Amino acid sequence: MSELHYLDATTALGMFRRRELSPVELMEAVIERTETVNGGINAFTETLFDEALPAAREAAARYARGGDLPPLLGLPIATKEKHGLKGRTLSQGLVARKNERAPENHPVVERILLGGGIIHARTTTPEFSCATVTHSTLWGVTRNPWNRQYSPGGSSGGAGAALAAGITTLATASDIAGSTRLPASFTGNVGFKAPYGRIPGLPPLSADHYRGDGPMSRTVADAALLANVMAGLHPGDHTTLPGAPALIPGPGSVVGLRIALCMRLGNYSVAPDVEANTRSVAAALREAGAAVEEIELPWTVEDISRTMFTHFGYLLGPAMEDETAGSEDLLAPYTRRFMADARRAAGQNRFLDGVRAETLLQAQLAAAMAGFDALLCPASAVPALEADGMYLDGIDSNGQRMEHYWQGHMTAPFNIANRCPVLAVPSGMADCGIPTGVQIVGHPFDDATVFRVGAAVEAVLPWADRHPTLLACPDALAAELAAAGVS
Repeated sequence: MSELHYLDATTALGMFRRRELSPVELMEAVIERTETVNGGINAFTETLFDEALPAAREAAARYARGGDLPPLLGLPIATKEKHGLKGRTLSQGLVARKNERAPENHPVVERILLGGGIIHARTTTPEFSCATVTHSTLWGVTRNPWNRQYSPGGSSGGAGAALAAGITTLATASDIAGSTRLPASFTGNVGFKAPYGRIPGLPPLSADHYRGDGPMSRTVADAALLANVMAGLHPGDHTTLPGAPALIPGPGSVVGLRIALCMRLGNYSVAPDVEANTRSVAAALREAGAAVEEIELPWTVEDISRTMFTHFGYLLGPAMEDETAGSEDLLAPYTRRFMADARRAAGQNRFLDGVRAETLLQAQLAAAMAGFDALLCPASAVPALEADGMYLDGIDSNGQRMEHYWQGHMTAPFNIANRCPVLAVPSGMADCGIPTGVQIVGHPFDDATVFRVGAAVEAVLPWADRHPTLLACPDALAAELAAAGVS
């Protein structure tokens, strides 16, 4: 089969069951592809091929025996390094912790293994998953397969790059300010930020209502498949909700749905190519039968940033300081900047001030979405980030200078309003040669609607057959990579 490594999970499972394809054949194709292309993108922290191939053979034998089979049986799945795999590294990209080992499986890893999935590789992140680019001293620079000058985004950048390059079938991700949706958007994939409590995490940060773990995939159906396996009550996370979300497996009709289009979420400065692609998605949904109406929100980038960093100043920032005490000189500049910004925000704002700001934003979103089934907006106002960029001095966004480069992204409001499910799907290509994406935002815990709308977008704007050439690399960068022995 041509490009077997790009086979989607849902199709692969059907072929496994019909005995038209063996899990061994798919795993071998993914391994061969990894050995060919991963040197140029650096998506994996480690590969587990010696364990994955025997697991694929056992999966093939289970299909031959028949009977009741687990939902992910035989699929190659790459997990984010922060999703601990018992006995394997759990460094989170930190040089000082490079030899630490996970004492147990992370809940999402546990559920993937119980579901028959085969973890064949683990994916790169920035340090402590605190950046929207993916590079670290420990693992180096992860590059976007569509154009290696640019980042696949972060913090789940290795997951996005791996899916785009065809070196995994499914991947795990996490999201505390856009870390699933941004790399999905920058690499032409689908990413799901589940509502808080849907998918279990690890304490103590499982109690942080901004965060969440979830799936990344090449299709909407595949994201739903993995989300359903991950979801549900877990004894180690008392924030989890009973039952899996009711996600439709196939293309959904949007006839009769009312969708709000919000291009700037207040005053985000959106690049022209990002705006054009977002409007193309809105137009396609209209043609598919949805009523799409453009709305405004009373938000500002500055208020959202202040609210977000106040929150980080009381939870994630102190957690990072505890974990890195005594090794601060080994940290990347972006990590030190994050902790300093969080510390400063907590010094300027009380915890209560942050909660007031959060609940105001949530109320404003609820009011804006009243009478609509979902909201559509870009995932990032800027179309690309440099692969090795630090962005300590901010970022230019459509002619405006943003103080913090995170202000170029439009994902954080929906971590603040984190009971809302959000599905990121591709919207087109940016002028610089990498994909762009949109967010489909649902009402609290209404996962089914965002998947329904996402499936409709996928049906009217097909994307699954578009893949990077892995050759889109400027001459200067190509020379640099060649000198380093990277093809």
